[in-house]
Amino acid sequence: MVRKLYLIAGLYAACVIGAVLSGCSIYDKEDLSKMVATPGDAECQADGAKNGEGDAEGKEKSGDKTEDVESNTDTDGESRGEDMTRLRDYSQISTKKYSWYIVRDKNHGMSGCDNSFPLEQYDAFYVDRVCAEKNEKVMYLTFDCGYENGYTEQMLDVLKKHNAKGCFFVTMTYIRDNPDIVKRMKEEGHQVGNHTVHHPCMPEKSVEEQKSELKECSDFMRNETGYEMDMYFRPPSGEYSEQVLQLAKDMGYKTIFWSMAYLDYDVNNQPGTDYVIDHFAKYHHPGAIPLIHNVSSSNAQALDTVLTNLEKEGYEFRSLNEMKIE
Repeated sequence: MVRKLYLIAGLYAACVIGAVLSGCSIYDKEDLSKMVATPGDAECQADGAKNGEGDAEGKEKSGDKTEDVESNTDTDGESRGEDMTRLRDYSQISTKKYSWYIVRDKNHGMSGCDNSFPLEQYDAFYVDRVCAEKNEKVMYLTFDCGYENGYTEQMLDVLKKHNAKGCFFVTMTYIRDNPDIVKRMKEEGHQVGNHTVHHPCMPEKSVEEQKSELKECSDFMRNETGYEMDMYFRPPSGEYSEQVLQLAKDMGYKTIFWSMAYLDYDVNNQPGTDYVIDHFAKYHHPGAIPLIHNVSSSNAQALDTVLTNLEKEGYEFRSLNEMKIE
C-alpha cells in the first residue's frame, strides 16, 4: 500500500514538472483560474488569448499596504479590466460632475476646453495634440448614434466615397434595432465605440452601474453582431467625472470627447445644410475630433460637401486607432 502511494505521488510530481516546462497551454480555462494567484501575474492565458496594450495602473490595498498593479486588456479589452476594477477603491476618486465644453478658435487653431485636470492621465482625449502642434491636416470623424433616423447608411456611403474612416459611438438599443448597419460599419473599416446601454448621466450612477452600462453594451455588441466593440468610450451628453474616466480607463477604454460641435441633435430644429458646411469651414483645425450626430438631416445633406472642401484644404480622415498619442 505504501509503495503504491509513493508511486502515485511520483507520477503526480512528474506531471506537475512537465506542465511547468511546457507552459500554460495544456490547461483549460477553469484550471488556469485556479493557478493564477493574482491578476497581475497572469502571463499565460487559456485558449491562446493575447494580452492587449492597456497600461492602466491601479492600487491594490491590503490593510495599510498599497501595491502597484499593472492592468492589461485581452482581445475584447475588458476581461483584465474586470480585475482592475475590483482592485481599485473608487470611493477615493472625485465624483464631481463636469459637462464637456469647448472654446472655438476662429483662426483654425486647436479648440480650448475645461482644464480642471489633465484628461490624458485617464486616457481621455478631445484632440490629437501631436497633429495640432505639427499642423498636420488630419481629422478624426466621430458619430453619436442613439437611434436610427434614416441617415446613417447615407453617411456611410459618403465615407466610402471619400475613403474616410470614422468612429460610431452606439448605444445598446441602436445595436439591437440596427445590427446590419453596425455590421456594415465594421465591415467597411470603421470603429464602433461604446455609448452605454441607456445613455444615462454617468457621474450620477454608482460604480457598479457605470461598469454595467459599459460591459452590457459591449457584450451585446459581441453577441448580436459577432464583432468586438472597439475600446473607445464617449460619455453620454458629455457628462463625466474623474471617477467615470478612471473606471473607463481601468476597463481598457480610451474616452473620446470632441473639439468641434454644433447643435445638430434636435431633429425638429436642424441648423441647415449651409450652416454645417460653414461651421466646418470656419472651425476646422489639425487633429480635430468633430462630434456629428447620425440623426441629423443637415449632417446627411452636408457631409459630402464638407469632406470635399476639407480634402481641398489638404485634410485626410483617419481612424482613431491612428491617433498620435504620446
